Amino acid sequence: MASIAATTVRPARRITGTVGLAGDKSISHRYALLAALATGRSTIAQYSQGADCAATLDCLAGAGVAIRRTRSAERGLTVEIEGRGLRGLRAPAAPLDARNSGTTMRLLSGVLAAHSFTSVLVGDESLSRRPMGRVMVPLELMGARIESHDKKPPLTIHGAALSGIWYRTEVPSAQVKSAVLLAGLQSSGRTVVEESVATRNHTELALRAFGAIVESSGNTIELDGGQTLRGGEFVVPGDISSAAFWVAAAAGIPGSDVEIHNVGLNPTRIALLDVLRQGGAVVDQYVDREAGGEPSGRVRVRYGTLRSLTLGADQVPYLIDEIPALAAWASLGGELHVTGAAELRVKESDRISALVRGFQALGADVEEFSDGFHLRGSRRLRGGTADAAGDHRLAMAFAIAALGADSPSTISGADSVAISYPEFFSTLESLCSPSTASGSSHPAPGGE
Repeated sequence: MASIAATTVRPARRITGTVGLAGDKSISHRYALLAALATGRSTIAQYSQGADCAATLDCLAGAGVAIRRTRSAERGLTVEIEGRGLRGLRAPAAPLDARNSGTTMRLLSGVLAAHSFTSVLVGDESLSRRPMGRVMVPLELMGARIESHDKKPPLTIHGAALSGIWYRTEVPSAQVKSAVLLAGLQSSGRTVVEESVATRNHTELALRAFGAIVESSGNTIELDGGQTLRGGEFVVPGDISSAAFWVAAAAGIPGSDVEIHNVGLNPTRIALLDVLRQGGAVVDQYVDREAGGEPSGRVRVRYGTLRSLTLGADQVPYLIDEIPALAAWASLGGELHVTGAAELRVKESDRISALVRGFQALGADVEEFSDGFHLRGSRRLRGGTADAAGDHRLAMAFAIAALGADSPSTISGADSVAISYPEFFSTLESLCSPSTASGSSHPAPGGE
């Protein structure tokens, strides 16, 4: 999502208050796709309001799925989807546009590969640079034929009657696992995915919530093809990857105390909380409910003495989306050394290079490696202009870092937050206390 919009963020003395979150992006994608393959109607409350999840809905509509959206104060964005059953989508009349959403493109590829028609998946300039070979390989082994240029979008998918396979992922990726499982659900025989490193398990839980039998043992997931999914009523818990930025800010700014409500607490997604506890933060979590196998509840975070953190290849897969937030925390006075994170170079941006450039522009002491970076927060940021490179997570990370700077900072490409968290800057404004050091009475972001 290319953008030239800029937002100014002023220093804050502390952040305090409560935050309510919209639905988790990862779970929203999966519920929508499975609802389309189910029999009967599904109602999905608290669906993510980000542009990525809207792209999934629009692509499904382009493939013949009837979708209705409503909004309310109590249930947020609610989506009603009329299921078409396994292999029941219609041939799209035009290319399906995943826009900036890699999750949409990879998971939808698994769905479409089992349909006996040809479909084309396209994306924006950023998505068109991202690797799709990791999904194409297993889907072609199952029987589909996929055309691309250098294994990057656009993808032309010639669907077929698929056969289940045993597949070991080369790169730890919940998206690859999910694409294979979605294809396997619509295949003959059994599909087995063996992960090199276990990744978030939202797809397995969602499949079970829709009535499928999925077997999991260690890093291996198995399911039989042809199982009927049943529509129903679902509630998406709040997105912990969005909450990560408030967690990082509260953990890094003295005097801060933030409570986050309705946040997903799936054990495969909460490594951030444990890592920041190691970094000195005071973090309490409470599970209030569980639905569809997904626990959710409250997280309270308070400032604690900042310590140095080191993350390696064994931890990165569990924190891949939260590393920008952790970098923001480090810039507030901590220290973060990351290796084994080369996957960040093929996200919405080259997230390592863009992260390093942005933090350097704000005055941080940060060093770039081929597979990571080292950020030392031993000196206070001076403020400046940081380019988010159209990357929503970098825009939010730079905004959090700017709260601890000496002077106001400008985040260019700030409207990219709409990809996952449209309410980010209004929430930031509600939590901030103005910094007496800055001399400003307006800690909140303002358009430029």
